[in-house]
Amino acid sequence: MNYVSLSLSSLSLSLSLSLSLSLLSLSLSLSLSLYSDLAGRCRMAEAVANVARRINATAEEGRDTLDLSDCKLISFPDGVFKVLRSCTDKIHKITLANNEVKALTNKFFSTFTQLRELDLQGNVLTKLPDAVGNMEHLVSINLSNNKFSEFPERLTAVRTLELINLENNQISELPLERLCEMPALRTVDLRSNPVNLSSNQSPQNFTVLT
Repeated sequence: MNYVSLSLSSLSLSLSLSLSLSLLSLSLSLSLSLYSDLAGRCRMAEAVANVARRINATAEEGRDTLDLSDCKLISFPDGVFKVLRSCTDKIHKITLANNEVKALTNKFFSTFTQLRELDLQGNVLTKLPDAVGNMEHLVSINLSNNKFSEFPERLTAVRTLELINLENNQISELPLERLCEMPALRTVDLRSNPVNLSSNQSPQNFTVLT
């Protein structure tokens, strides 16, 4: 499937909610077949509007969850930082599952500092930025079905983490010593990875699923 990155830097939408989104920059990855004709361009517009409505609803209703799953995103929209700037400390869960996100920035983690849950499954991530290690409330992170070939070691600095899901990646080695120093860690899911732990490598204070 061919993908094209579409940047909408000046998007003004009239929505039924009182908070309108203007100048919202969205980066979307859409199949060429989705907008090669008029009907396809309409589907493209609907996809953009869907993202905007979800962001708008989170801001207007003061939700603690931002759900941008299945939105064909290739990156986290910069416009979100502006629209949600007054309520980022209230957001405890972000879902970006099943997109085409290639990377997250340090700005993402330095902005949403109160995150408890982060669902990034089903993207094309290969690494995480250094700022993830500064998260002070993160309990669960889902990185399954991505493109990690190495364990994202900055996660070992997050002392609140209880669950790290890295199922179905390409990880062959674990930083066991550092993982054992994580006081809250309960489970590391490494199923469908080429990792092979011997019996004498099995940690005592948390479970590794392989």
